[in-house]
Amino acid sequence: MKLSAEQKAFALRLGHEFDDPDLLIRSLTHGSIASASRPDNQRLEFLGDRVLGLVMAEALLEADPHAPEGHLAPRYNALVRKETCAEVARDADLGAVLRLGRSEMMSGGRRKEALLADAMEAVIAAIYRDGGYLAAKRAVLRLWGDRIAKVDADSRDAKTALQEWAQARALNPPRYVETAREGPDHAPRFTIEVRLETGETERAEGTNKRAAEQKAAQALLDRLGG
Repeated sequence: MKLSAEQKAFALRLGHEFDDPDLLIRSLTHGSIASASRPDNQRLEFLGDRVLGLVMAEALLEADPHAPEGHLAPRYNALVRKETCAEVARDADLGAVLRLGRSEMMSGGRRKEALLADAMEAVIAAIYRDGGYLAAKRAVLRLWGDRIAKVDADSRDAKTALQEWAQARALNPPRYVETAREGPDHAPRFTIEVRLETGETERAEGTNKRAAEQKAAQALLDRLGG
């Protein structure tokens, strides 16, 4: 199968010329449009997650040869987590070339964080299968750009950091409560309140519950000075 003009432009943004265009097409194919003759990208996503992890582990070791594992691990987690993959996908305009079924397309699938993150990992695997590890590494480093150099040494996600703050003070884990949901089904907005047993609370909104929880946790950490 030949690449469309949009897919060719996307490949240019990746910095990789595919010998086997079918790999790129498969990496962009969501389950909502898949069939027996047109498999989805889930298996590639599984592989891409592992390739991304190895690239980032190597990059962090090379960037900071003397950093202990305890400093490297949170940086690594920040670079490979779904939110970051989706952010990179948006920067590359991956959503424009996602192959979606009509229902998924109508529900805003091109903007959904989970779909973008999964497809980004699948694309990494497609490059790996097409050109080998070095090709995948070049593409990942190109796509992630200065995120590797700028990632904070203490890049624990906010929910983990808040839980550790509570544990250090012999408190029960924070509770997260959905207090509101607004907007249509294809573009909802959630309001989440995080609560500590000591009475401190913060609220935040997000396009999914996980994002809202992270924002609420970070807001509470900022107020607590954690």
